[in-house]
Amino acid sequence: EKESQNILENKRTIKELFVSEPDRLSRMTFKVDDFFLDFSKNIISRKIQELLNALAINNNVLKQAQRMFAGETINITENRSVLHIALRNVSYSKKKGFKSLGEISVNKQDVMPEVVNTLNRMADFSDKIRKGKWRGTTGKKITDIVNIGIGGSDLGPKMIYRALLSFAASNINVHFVSNVDGTDIAETLSNLNPETTLFIVASKTFTTQETMTNALSAKKWFLKRFKQKDIAKHFVAASTAENLVTDFGIDAENMFPFWDWVGGRYSSPSAIGLPIMIALGKENYAKLLEGYQKMDNHFRSTPVESNLPIQLALIGIWYNNFLNAQSYAILPYAQSLEHFAAYFQQGDMESNGKSINLKGEVVDYQTGPIVWGEPGTNGQHAFYQLIHQGTKLIPCDFIGFIQSNYPLSDHHDKLMANFFAQPEALMNGLSQEELIKQNCPKELLPFKEFKGNIPTNSILINKLNPQSLGSLIALYEHKIFTQGIIWQINSFDQYGVELGKVLAKSVLEDINSGKVNTKKHDPSTANLIELFIKNK
Repeated sequence: EKESQNILENKRTIKELFVSEPDRLSRMTFKVDDFFLDFSKNIISRKIQELLNALAINNNVLKQAQRMFAGETINITENRSVLHIALRNVSYSKKKGFKSLGEISVNKQDVMPEVVNTLNRMADFSDKIRKGKWRGTTGKKITDIVNIGIGGSDLGPKMIYRALLSFAASNINVHFVSNVDGTDIAETLSNLNPETTLFIVASKTFTTQETMTNALSAKKWFLKRFKQKDIAKHFVAASTAENLVTDFGIDAENMFPFWDWVGGRYSSPSAIGLPIMIALGKENYAKLLEGYQKMDNHFRSTPVESNLPIQLALIGIWYNNFLNAQSYAILPYAQSLEHFAAYFQQGDMESNGKSINLKGEVVDYQTGPIVWGEPGTNGQHAFYQLIHQGTKLIPCDFIGFIQSNYPLSDHHDKLMANFFAQPEALMNGLSQEELIKQNCPKELLPFKEFKGNIPTNSILINKLNPQSLGSLIALYEHKIFTQGIIWQINSFDQYGVELGKVLAKSVLEDINSGKVNTKKHDPSTANLIELFIKNK
């Protein structure tokens, strides 16, 4: 706190820190595999960096990470292990398929045989679809996959599919339906042929309201042309509720399980990733898992001072808890990552949007920040105005790639010129003295001045491919984990998601009955429901 006050009172700028710390660039830049991370454009002095590192060490972040990797019950409110890392604890070869890299146990039971078995079943199924061996009820090849899920069962596979579209099969299109608004499913189905469409219903319990409403509408659409027995050729499930899955008409052989130690927002490498594997093929999917695994290994074995997820987390804590930043922006300079910010909006805000600590006490400090962002350069023509000249401090993560998957003309050079220029502009700003030298009219000086000193991280990666994407996702996952440990909250439950769902069921009863039970609702809500019922 003293150091933060010193920074604020003396108004030390990032530019001044570069002058006073000759080793700043070498101290605050890191290279791991194909990743180059530059943390030097932050309002963080050497002393603050040392104190932040001590914060991570004193909170035993790496020890807590080992507990997670060991399968201990760190999700204390739900009495569960947190083992999304087990989903990528595998190797792959063409001859032997997926194999475990070592035992990971929950309650003295190794979970890896089930993980490996599911991955190999997914691989066999994906091969059948990709090679045209799995055919619809009329004998035609599958050309379209519709993934029906919500939350982590939608955001993850959708983000990864879009990010790696240049690696996907050209003869199979993947669509994603999540919103219970009928528009989503209706517009998706409007251009599809039921003879060549396969639906993946992604719901662990097979009871999620939005997912099952959409699944039933898809089933109704399909049954306009075909019979109940034909469903088995056109519907599969990522679920563990075998009775409900088979009642729906899906063959139990085509149900791919995942487990209660996998949170939805971490579930993309599980059976939830089936549409990704179908699109990319098992070899590319294996490279995606390998990328996750590389960052997992870096996180669990690297000292705090050079640990990328921990350093990213500590920088976020500095702004959130000491410089009163309410949000931060994720700004990928890659159109393929158009869903990346939304994915980690869920990943971060659902994990660390908590006000109760592990002891059940109300915290007296800020926890999870507001996360948002869009791809560059689109964002530059939208919200960058506020970042540059607004009244709020908004730290930013810039993510860019040296090589493009679509090297058209000079598009990528122009994109990356903006990637480098924006953090530089945010740091340096533009003073009135500089404007005067540019012959700026005196009356416009205050309007055209940029204060600068806005902090950024630059994450530069060689190329967007399955492996680098896996590592990038794991980087942010472990950053979120680290911050949760330091804030002493449980990052792995999400009770805040449930209350609105429960109340919605009560409201739906009123809508279905055509009469509002005023005893159940406040006057405003009762009035709004009554207005809806009368006019629908």
